[in-house]
Amino acid sequence: MPSARHDRQLKLGAFLHVTGHHVAAWRHASSEPRGIVSLAHHVELARIAEQGLFDLVFLADNLTVSQSGVTALHHLSKAAHFEPLTLLSALTAVTTHIGLVATATTSFNEPYNLARQFASLDHLSGGRAGWNLVTSSNEDEAYNFGLDEHLSPDVRYRRGREFAEVVRGLWDSFEDDAFVYDQQGGVFFDPAKLHRLDHRGVYFKVRGPLNVPRSPQGRPVVVQAGSSEAGKELAAETAEVVFTAHQNLDSATAFYRDLKDRLPRFDRSASDLLVMPGIFPVVGATQQEADDKFGELQELILPEVGVSLLSKMIGFDLSSFPVDGPVPDLPPHLHGSSRPELLLAKARRENLSIRGLYQGIAGARGHHQVVGTPERIADEMQSWFEADAADGFNVMSPTLPGGLIDFVTFVVPVLQRRGLFRTRYEGSRLRDNLGLPVPKFRSRTGPLESGLGATQ
Repeated sequence: MPSARHDRQLKLGAFLHVTGHHVAAWRHASSEPRGIVSLAHHVELARIAEQGLFDLVFLADNLTVSQSGVTALHHLSKAAHFEPLTLLSALTAVTTHIGLVATATTSFNEPYNLARQFASLDHLSGGRAGWNLVTSSNEDEAYNFGLDEHLSPDVRYRRGREFAEVVRGLWDSFEDDAFVYDQQGGVFFDPAKLHRLDHRGVYFKVRGPLNVPRSPQGRPVVVQAGSSEAGKELAAETAEVVFTAHQNLDSATAFYRDLKDRLPRFDRSASDLLVMPGIFPVVGATQQEADDKFGELQELILPEVGVSLLSKMIGFDLSSFPVDGPVPDLPPHLHGSSRPELLLAKARRENLSIRGLYQGIAGARGHHQVVGTPERIADEMQSWFEADAADGFNVMSPTLPGGLIDFVTFVVPVLQRRGLFRTRYEGSRLRDNLGLPVPKFRSRTGPLESGLGATQ
């Protein structure tokens, strides 16, 4: 694809998933599985991503060791990982420009604590924090928080919307210049610039104010990953970055257009929200080398792990069927379900066995997978970008650190030569590099009474 200069440039996130995104990555000879509980491992990954001028590193999260459904749990590396906010707080000390985005659920947190944690991370990092807002879909998480069953999707999204409203309100407790630090006069902050929230809603009652100054970037960047109807509405109202999963250009373009078209209803413009699909790149100097790398990973998939993964994604237990036999027809209760029907259609179209189908999803898990040379991977990214299917990509390295090193070493220079990606950071804050506006202070209530806690 020819080189070109662009008025806008790709945004890149490094989705750090323990030892890599391929389901068998931890078994690869280059992997050090003990690194998942090593700070040094994560410091290395963050520094590699920052050397590659990535906009952000992103940590997913869950609040349980999943035990529901068909599983080969003891074979999976994702059974253990650090709590994201704790880890990102440590990474603030060893990075200077890259954004630090952590997942935190609205279903099993309280708005005040979460607002305080992310505001603190933003100050510690000099304005590089981002919150990936999720409502949780893993039913096992509920059992760790005193519930007998998970909240229904409707309740989760209504609660999540109110939760986000409270958090954003708390982030505007202090005006930007509230803290005067007048040592001579003994005035620490201007009481007229402190605002109490006094929120009373369906799910939360929060007085405020937050006891952290306003964020260096106005407020932490809000990220989301929901692709359901309710998820897209929540994203259009509250998100500034959306992570999403699409396997082909048509699907990605339709999602991009749908989401951007929703923004005017919330008094927002297209530039207020960035769409960053996941991409799973396997990089080789030649196509054969890339294919060999991917094939090596595929050979490491234990059949019980592959069948378990596919069973979970397709919605019913395949463990009693021959692994090299055809994928069975869907049971009646799954007719009309989009993901199972898409997977079954793929199996029929490509004449895949159960093994063949699970091998097809073991790496990217529904995200876009590209196995090839740096130029081929850059071609694919450029075509999606120029077709308005993506504002950037969340890079899901198959192995870590090796896959991330490959991308930074070989793919990033191709994108830079084509004028698609930066050659230096635009600023020190996450919003500066993402090209997102700094939100103006917006008070939900009036100032507190004069003198409340302002002086000695």
